[in-house]
Amino acid sequence: MLKIAQRTTLGMLLLIIMPVVVWLSGWQWQPGESSAFLRVLFWMTETVTSPWGILTSVILSAWVLWCLRFRLKPAILLILFMNGAILAGQYTKSFIKEQVQEPRPYVVWLEKSYGIDEGAFYQQNRQGRSQLVSTLVANDTQLPQWLKKHWAFETGFAFPSGHTMFAASWALLVIGLLWPRRHIVTVVVLFAWATMVMGSRLLLGMHWPRDLVVATLISWLLVTVATWLAQRFCGPLTVPREEQQEIEQRDDGL
Repeated sequence: MLKIAQRTTLGMLLLIIMPVVVWLSGWQWQPGESSAFLRVLFWMTETVTSPWGILTSVILSAWVLWCLRFRLKPAILLILFMNGAILAGQYTKSFIKEQVQEPRPYVVWLEKSYGIDEGAFYQQNRQGRSQLVSTLVANDTQLPQWLKKHWAFETGFAFPSGHTMFAASWALLVIGLLWPRRHIVTVVVLFAWATMVMGSRLLLGMHWPRDLVVATLISWLLVTVATWLAQRFCGPLTVPREEQQEIEQRDDGL
């Protein structure tokens, strides 16, 4: 358990560097960022947004299973533990959002720019909020059309970030499960992806830096437990002898 906690804690600290730096810098979101770069970040966000997030989970689950090569029963348990952590994070996120009810940055901007009442906005149902957002920004040439649609689709509360929780959980699952077998490339790619998803939530006007930090901390707790359960019931995460040569060859190629 200690080694698992050490790996996931290191991963969590790496993930929160960016939002903590942004938080401490006092940076404030404003529309009008580079549209080309913003579009790339939007694509990163879409890998988590429903329904594409389901496909992302299927692909990542299959990849982790392939890397660990567990037998059928342990593999099924591993799928349950991994995706259980993801679902637990999303339910936890939804519960906290309803308790805290923090407005998104773009909603605060709409309030300042268009004079809407933040409280009245969130008292409407989701369809009403979506229609209001679409109406308000319909003639705003500063905003790309795809961002207007994204805002109209994402009208819930901000704290904590569900997209961050999803991406951070998968990144932490990978470092918790695959680092002992030295799947370094997979770990690096997933951490880069998670960081881009987190950055997209800031630059798209969807979240404040603190939303990302707290989401990552919740993910860390859930993933640490899930990884321990995987080691306890699915099998050792350390390298089997027959895989040692393959790993040495992979490391030599880096």
